[in-house]
Amino acid sequence: MNLLPKIQETNLKGKVVLIRVDHNVVKKGIIKDPYRIDASLETIKYVILKGGKPIIMSHIGRPRDKKTGKIEISEKTSVKPIVEYLKTKLNLEFIIPSIQPDENYGLKDLEVSDLIKALRLNKIDGIYLPNTRWFAGEEAGDESTIKFGKELSGLADIFVNDAFGSWQPHASTFEPTKYIPSYTGLLMQKEIENLSRVLNPKRPLLAVVAGSKFDTKIRPLTAILKMADHLVLGGVIYNAYLCAKYGFTIKGVSEGDIQSAKNFIKETKLYQDKILELPYIIESDILEEKTDGKFRIHDIRNLKQGCSLNYILDISPESFQLDKIKQVFFTANTIFVNAVMGFTPNFSEGTIALDLLINENKQASKLFGGGDTLQELKTLLPKIYKPALENDKFYFFTGGGTILKAIEQGSAAGLSPIHALLKKNQIKSKNREAFKK
Repeated sequence: MNLLPKIQETNLKGKVVLIRVDHNVVKKGIIKDPYRIDASLETIKYVILKGGKPIIMSHIGRPRDKKTGKIEISEKTSVKPIVEYLKTKLNLEFIIPSIQPDENYGLKDLEVSDLIKALRLNKIDGIYLPNTRWFAGEEAGDESTIKFGKELSGLADIFVNDAFGSWQPHASTFEPTKYIPSYTGLLMQKEIENLSRVLNPKRPLLAVVAGSKFDTKIRPLTAILKMADHLVLGGVIYNAYLCAKYGFTIKGVSEGDIQSAKNFIKETKLYQDKILELPYIIESDILEEKTDGKFRIHDIRNLKQGCSLNYILDISPESFQLDKIKQVFFTANTIFVNAVMGFTPNFSEGTIALDLLINENKQASKLFGGGDTLQELKTLLPKIYKPALENDKFYFFTGGGTILKAIEQGSAAGLSPIHALLKKNQIKSKNREAFKK
């Protein structure tokens, strides 16, 4: 990954710099957690310090209906809260272009020439484009994507990708690399550097992974199980695994997820002893709340094959007090976590017990990924979260899904936006060598 072009390698003075960030932190018009924004500030400030003129862009939420293709443009997925936050953090005012949307299919054209002129003349601090997913070409994967990519490229002199959490080959993460000089931002560089601590870990490596769908995780889970020394599962993924292995019927777990879990067990037969099962689970009769008399703790070792259970919504803290479990957590030298153990917000005891146990290990590198993972640590255990931000034993990735995808592929180089930057740099290097000859 040393061949990745870095923002530090180019002259930014007087240049308009198009920066792709991952500011996907707005939920129904409110910033849920500004961590991803804060993580990107170093790159934004670097561009400005070096005399660059920033145009920032990010996707927010999922405004496009996959069935109809209709794109809903509303305050719920607007970048306005981010612009207001940046004004507070940087004392800079980013202008959002005023663009008229199509009635059903989002924004089609990007007309911001007057704002670009103002930016070049230092009349405004910067531009923040509307939600990239409001544009018809962002995710379409057709001619409109190529058109949108060219329009984005035409805005700037330089493209900087700092959106590690956005690994899909969408117009805003991929297309500009074809047309203008392109570089990795400071956050992207940091994320890739820390990814190597997962892919080439100091052993033993303990991975903790949870999720709401097994079928979407089967390939990265297979890769993780093969590379890790131990794997702990949580959430619906663990429920599906228990159904597949022990024949339990658990309410809310689909047949599709159970079949995926069976395929996973079959495919990883040689590695199954690496899975560290958490025996104490919490069954609840209802999803809506945690009500006395409506939930109970089971030990899976005492349950009969084929028994039926209501919702399994958490791991009991008792699981994390077992000597076998504690031994694995205490002896690990690298711990990768992409997991919330319980059905939030009412079932959080398992997540608290997990994070407390991880924190007790002082020698391990502790690498956390995924928005929910970080949000729950911040909310439930602020006395651990805040010091961890300054502790080099901890690292909080801005993109949990990106980490899983990179693990699945064995490298970040295969991720389309990163591959495009590598390819761009290789072509540039070949041209340089040819010129020398």
